[in-house]
Amino acid sequence: MPVHRPGSPRPRRAFLAGALIAVCALVPISPASAEQSPDATASTTTNTPVIPTTPARGTARMGMGVAAHDGQDGLPTGTRAAQTEGVDVASYQGNVSWTTLWNSGVRWSYNKASEGTYYTNPYFSQQYTGAYGVGMIRGAYHFATPDTTSGATQANYFVDHGGGWSADGRTLPGTLDIEWNPYGDTCYGKTTSGMVSWIRDFLNQYKARTGRNAVIYTSTTWWSQCTGNYAGFSANPLWIARYASTAGTLPAGWSTYTMWQYTSSGPTVGDHDKFNGAPDRVQALAKG
Repeated sequence: MPVHRPGSPRPRRAFLAGALIAVCALVPISPASAEQSPDATASTTTNTPVIPTTPARGTARMGMGVAAHDGQDGLPTGTRAAQTEGVDVASYQGNVSWTTLWNSGVRWSYNKASEGTYYTNPYFSQQYTGAYGVGMIRGAYHFATPDTTSGATQANYFVDHGGGWSADGRTLPGTLDIEWNPYGDTCYGKTTSGMVSWIRDFLNQYKARTGRNAVIYTSTTWWSQCTGNYAGFSANPLWIARYASTAGTLPAGWSTYTMWQYTSSGPTVGDHDKFNGAPDRVQALAKG
């Protein structure tokens, strides 16, 4: 084997090898190579959007769980001339085109005012006053979270943040939206008797503050599971949720519904409703 002596030229092969190593050190690693690197894999994983298993607090809305729990089975049959078309909206619909809705025949509306004691709808003013401005009879609703604070506390929060009532003939009583918990346990961790007590607490405080019985929005299946199909709130108008051709079986205590949310895929704004009566009956409820 040839021996390299100090001061003598290096063999050409060794020189080329050293040059090749230097050049490789300057060349960026290709994406294909990076995918094999543990660090690169971690970076790719970090940048991949993660879909949360539960929505963020404050994003719940009326009817959020209806299709998932009760399904969808058609639309109301017939013209139902004795019923009056309505709509319900929340912050995810943003600024609503109330003129378009009015021109389509919608005559009453509800919009989300609050949730728990930690959220108010940033679009409340546009939605609430906008509906009023085009001639609709309007009202506000509160998405209940019985696992966070008491019913009375949430009733106060609701009234203090847009859920009040006035005898102007254009303002409907506030609605308690009590339905599936999108953030966890279906019945908010409460027993049936505990849930009934929470609802009663809310309704009593709302009436004490406004002089009106709040509307109850719910689904028969949720009501049966989480209140034991309690029959003691028949003094409160019922707003039933069911996406089908009929409102179906009602919760115990009510022989008829006042309002019916029948679809989440209506024109202009998704959630559409029927008031069980002509427009003068809507106004009668508003006047109290």
